[in-house]
Amino acid sequence: MSEARKAFWEGVRAEFPLLIGVFPFGMIYGALALNAGLSTLTSQMMSAIVFAGSSQFVTAQLVHDAAPGMVIIVTIAVVNLRHMLYSASLAPYLKNLSLKWKALLSYLLTDEAYAPSVLKYEAEGVNASSHWFLFGAGLSLWSTWQVSTAIGIFLGTSIPESWSLDFALPLTFIAMVVPALKNRPMVAAALSAGAMALLAYSLPFKLGLILAALTGIAIGTVLESRQAAKGAQ
Repeated sequence: MSEARKAFWEGVRAEFPLLIGVFPFGMIYGALALNAGLSTLTSQMMSAIVFAGSSQFVTAQLVHDAAPGMVIIVTIAVVNLRHMLYSASLAPYLKNLSLKWKALLSYLLTDEAYAPSVLKYEAEGVNASSHWFLFGAGLSLWSTWQVSTAIGIFLGTSIPESWSLDFALPLTFIAMVVPALKNRPMVAAALSAGAMALLAYSLPFKLGLILAALTGIAIGTVLESRQAAKGAQ
């Protein structure tokens, strides 16, 4: 087995435990999008083009609430700002790749693909085939998301509420986040964002999510800067 193929399948295997939580989440999105008034084609194409679960859920909710178009655009942009942080974190490991590879991996880069990839790169470093790990993780997630969305659209409102599938994604995110919390700024950012999300839960148009994200980023950045300044003294 070539090094590239080996790295690809390692990425798929590393992603598999997270897919268990992603699959029901995709089904819920498919059903929710239809209930919000989106067409079958639009609902599926959003998964293929946007490919960002949190943004898709927020969009469906805002469409259902008849929110202004600009509010939807700005909300999605802020929710997806975290992908810029993911890209910046992985950039040192992928800087020697061609533009085509960078474009492909940026499209496949999600929370679930980022988490196992950055942990592997930090622990083992990179070689000429390391980007295939991220490709394997991202492609397996993309495929699962498309299939689960399609099933959710097909089943629609026939998914029983008693299944409570919505609990799966929070557990998946907890499993991703906890191993990455390696220092005080990271822990403080996670806790402050979580606290703000609870405090601002009642804000309209899911603005509490935006406020929580900005709070976590701000506190994490400030504490990390202070920590770096103390280390330089």
